[in-house]
Amino acid sequence: METQYDLIVIGSGPGGYTGAIRASQLGYKVAIIEKYDVLGGTCTNVGCIPAKALLDSTEHFHQAKEQFTTHGIELSGGELKLNFTQFIKRKAEVISSNVSGLNYLMKKNKIDVHVGRGSFLDSSRLSVTRDGKVTELTAKYFIIATGSKPSTIPGVVIDKDRIITSTEALSLTAQPKSMVIIGGGVIGVELASVYARIGTEVTIIEYTDSLIPTMDRELGKALFKTLGKLNIKTLLSSKVQSAANLGEQAAIRFLDNKGAEQEIFADYCLVAVGRKAYTEGLNLEAAGVETEKNGKVKVNAQLQTNVQNIYAIGDVIDGPMLAHKAEDEAVLVAEVINGQKPHINYNLIPSVVYTWPEVASVGSTEEQLKAQGIAYQSGSFPYSASGRARAAMDTDGFVKVLVSPQYGEVLGVHIIGPRAADVIAQSVVGMEYEVTAEDMYRISYAHPTYSEALKDAYLIAAGQGAINI
Repeated sequence: METQYDLIVIGSGPGGYTGAIRASQLGYKVAIIEKYDVLGGTCTNVGCIPAKALLDSTEHFHQAKEQFTTHGIELSGGELKLNFTQFIKRKAEVISSNVSGLNYLMKKNKIDVHVGRGSFLDSSRLSVTRDGKVTELTAKYFIIATGSKPSTIPGVVIDKDRIITSTEALSLTAQPKSMVIIGGGVIGVELASVYARIGTEVTIIEYTDSLIPTMDRELGKALFKTLGKLNIKTLLSSKVQSAANLGEQAAIRFLDNKGAEQEIFADYCLVAVGRKAYTEGLNLEAAGVETEKNGKVKVNAQLQTNVQNIYAIGDVIDGPMLAHKAEDEAVLVAEVINGQKPHINYNLIPSVVYTWPEVASVGSTEEQLKAQGIAYQSGSFPYSASGRARAAMDTDGFVKVLVSPQYGEVLGVHIIGPRAADVIAQSVVGMEYEVTAEDMYRISYAHPTYSEALKDAYLIAAGQGAINI
């Protein structure tokens, strides 16, 4: 393999491999550095993809248990059972398939893959160390795409045994009878859904007074109710003080919403309080790259560090930790290096929670608009009034749109309901091209579809009545 490149990407997650591919398409000689034996980073191997595989599997199980009889589907020959070993095996097969796809893309785009830990020697050289063997590489440009790792809180030490992260929760060898999840954000509620659907007793302890607290508060309230239908116990405004491994169980001490000290026991304590930028071993000082106080890499609007030829993207810089954000940033950097002038509208990067019903959001929340003193009109339409949702027995949730009363500009769209992750895309397109609320309700929507709820929400926000069912 060559040792001199136009561009070296450190990290092979969604941001890393997307940046490498785009740079190769633009004619650059590219290498990618990955410290693990497989490509794909957190998202492919221990994050987005395996989580969605388990979420889909458990949703099928839950439907079979709760809805099949109503649909006229009867299970003969015994009770419904979960083969937990096969459940985890299928997740592993999905990961393997994705990794194979990435290997193919690297070969197709003539991208060299160096396996090992990358560490800067200076601003134009880095070493790759694997099993004691060191290879020195040079490049004109670098992209730091090393992602993030799970973080924790004071009093809680992750031992990967009884006090675990999402990584371990996605690969347990047996179904736990009980689980306490610290944190009611995206990771917490998704994994709560996975295990509650298959019969694990799940308790979420959330420090703030709402689930998914970074999203519109109405979404958090609605999700609280839907998770309750899965018998998930959610303790809001509660502060965890400590977690201890007792051998066969974990013990979690916390202050409840009245300030009283409580203790709860479970087979596992899953810590889902967020993630932190991962730059360990990069030796950024040797390259002269500056970092923020929180450990994230400092970048400008072009995602360039203080060192002219070194860029950083994804979880390792400020902003939401989303795979698609990292992908957009990766393409931007490759095109900036190529002399182009791309842009990213960070306000229009959608956020999604893959519970069921799904949650999706783009633009401003009501809370943000109120805090900024921005006038708006709100229109909400419930899925209980949707013919498509009734046919599918998926009537939980709603669509809410926030619109400027002056020009009809769409300020925010917030959905909790079936296929929200897909339905939100239409609003992202509309907002990107500054389509008005009237334009959004005058275009044709196929009937019956989940997306029709959007049309009615826009109609209501514009002061008209809903017309679909």
